[in-house]
Amino acid sequence: MKVVSSDIVISAVKPDQYPGEALPEFALAGRSNVGKSSFINKMLNRRGLARISSKPGKTQTLNFYLINEILHFVDVPGYGYAKVSKKEREAWGRMLETYLTSREQLKAVLLIVDLRHPPSKDDVMMYDFLKHYQIPVIVIATKADKIPKAKWQKHMKITKETLNLEPSDTIILFSSETGEGKDKAWSVIEAYMKH
Repeated sequence: MKVVSSDIVISAVKPDQYPGEALPEFALAGRSNVGKSSFINKMLNRRGLARISSKPGKTQTLNFYLINEILHFVDVPGYGYAKVSKKEREAWGRMLETYLTSREQLKAVLLIVDLRHPPSKDDVMMYDFLKHYQIPVIVIATKADKIPKAKWQKHMKITKETLNLEPSDTIILFSSETGEGKDKAWSVIEAYMKH
């Protein structure tokens, strides 16, 4: 997909704040500091549209990005960040669960994991949650540029096994530095838009 327009349209915390249009939506989930903002900026060819922070736990709302007037990316709060109070974590959890389980426009969740490390317990929990609710998952294994190409398959295998991926699930090697996986990610997203 050639991105000609992209903008953040709303930051929502509850359903009555979600955009009204019936456009397909793709949520981006991942633990804090995994590179969701970098992924968004790379996919949309926009530097600084999604704010990148070295401080984990920065996203505290559901941020809706309108792309080409035909779909939304929804950046959701990162999980697994310890410095957030239990009460805040529970509030985020409820907000996220409400969105993921009740939003008809949601076509798939892009689960962003760090290729360099085995997926965390939180990643596994998120994957299992999505599977339980039969929400399609596209796994984006990012930071591929930080690993020698010869070791990509080994790291992919660890990611697949740790998450216990189903054969029907898509996993994409991605690098926001080099653009590796960008075209593949767009073609998978476009296929889901037709569902």
